[in-house]
Formats: sequence, structure tokens, C-alpha cells
Amino acid sequence: MSHHWVQRALHPVNAKLDDHLPTDHKLSQVYRVGAGLTGLLLVVFGILGLIDEIGFFDTGGDTVLALNTNGALSVLSICIGGLLFVGMVIGGTFASTLNIVLGVAFILSGFVNLALLDTGFNFLAFQIQNVLFSFVVGVMLMWFGMYGRVGSALPHDNPYWRARHPEQAAREERVAQARS
Repeated sequence: MSHHWVQRALHPVNAKLDDHLPTDHKLSQVYRVGAGLTGLLLVVFGILGLIDEIGFFDTGGDTVLALNTNGALSVLSICIGGLLFVGMVIGGTFASTLNIVLGVAFILSGFVNLALLDTGFNFLAFQIQNVLFSFVVGVMLMWFGMYGRVGSALPHDNPYWRARHPEQAAREERVAQARS
């Protein structure tokens, strides 16, 4: 019995989730839209920052769309936005995982930059509004990435629920086949 719990702790999902989400599954659209909209927002912010010809590591108070920025933050925003566009194009669990990972990165960035606000290490010219934006974008990306993938009330036809509960899914499938 204890061996089962050790295996379950080491391998909580006994299947690759990539294999259980068809490429045309409706959840993929949520992941794609989340990645695409957020990527577009970041690219626009980055381009507007570069158009203003702000110094690369300038920490002076130049604002774009009510957020402080400099050349480094603008380039970083364009790169992250581009990465999100790649996730949008690929879709599926790649986009979901990318949204989750970048969401966590945005939240961590918010905390790190909050600690660096009034120091000489604030190379990205963050102000409190940037920190709040980072938190909001992080939570938004995580929501888009986790939608339909994580939760206690996932429907039993959800591919992620089925991958996590293969025995019960097989039982339910046998019952459904017996009825038809």
C-alpha cells in the first residue's frame, strides 16, 4: 500500500498530458487567445517604448501607456510578447504551459522589482504601477494557462481529468459503452 502512495507522489499523473488533448480541442482556443492578447499588449507596449527613443537603461521617468519604461524593458516586452505569439500559433498544452510559466515569471518579476524600486539595481525603470501591472499580467496568464486544466470540479470528459484518473475514466467509458 505504501509503495502505491510513493509512486503516486513521484508521478502524480501517469500520462503525458500532451497526448490527451486533441489539437482542435476547445480548451486550446482559450490558451491561444490568452497568449495572443497578452502578447499583443506586450509588443505594443514595447514598440511604443522604442519609438520614444528612451535610453536603454534610463531610469528617468519616461512613461508609455501610464507605465514607466526604458529601452531594456521595451525590448524585453517585445521578446516576451513574441514568445507568447509563438504559444498562440502552436496552441494546445504548449500554450497552456507557456502561459502558466510566464504567469509565474511575471509574478516573481513583480516581487523582485518591488524590492528593487528605490535602488540602483532598478535597471528596468520599474515604478509601483509596473509592479502592479506585472502582478495583473501574471495572474491573467496563469488563469488562461490553467483554465480547464487545473481544478477540483473538472468535468469527467475533460482530457486532463481523464489523464489524472485513468482507472475511473476507464470504468465510466465501459459503463457508457454498455449503455449504447
